[in-house]
Amino acid sequence: MNRKLITILGTAALMTSAALAHHSFSAEFDSKKPVTLEGTVVKMDWTNPHSWLYIDVKGPDGQIQHWAVEGGAPGVLLRNGWNRNSLPEGTKIIVHGFMSKDGAYRANSRDIQFPDGRKLDAGSSYTGGKETKEDSKSK
Repeated sequence: MNRKLITILGTAALMTSAALAHHSFSAEFDSKKPVTLEGTVVKMDWTNPHSWLYIDVKGPDGQIQHWAVEGGAPGVLLRNGWNRNSLPEGTKIIVHGFMSKDGAYRANSRDIQFPDGRKLDAGSSYTGGKETKEDSKSK
């Protein structure tokens, strides 16, 4: 009986820690602060529950800013047409998304646009809100 109780409690503890590690969009990002980032891919991490894209962006002062951009889970990206070779290091891209609430160089991506105009849906966890100017231009 004790072994069964320990197993149940252990499973509950693991599930709780996994739930706490995962966050909602509104906990970290601001839907009222859309951002467009033009930069160069440094690396892409295909991790769960969110993928992370790292890009270098030239700031207004000419200094390089190192941005971390959250995307959807790998399964979502695959369903949206991505593969592990979609964003090789050095690729120039434009990210449309939303700023982090704390003002750090971190964003949630809605889509990734290539210089030739192609776009990939980034599987953002943000599902509501009004269109941004970028949305209405692309229609």
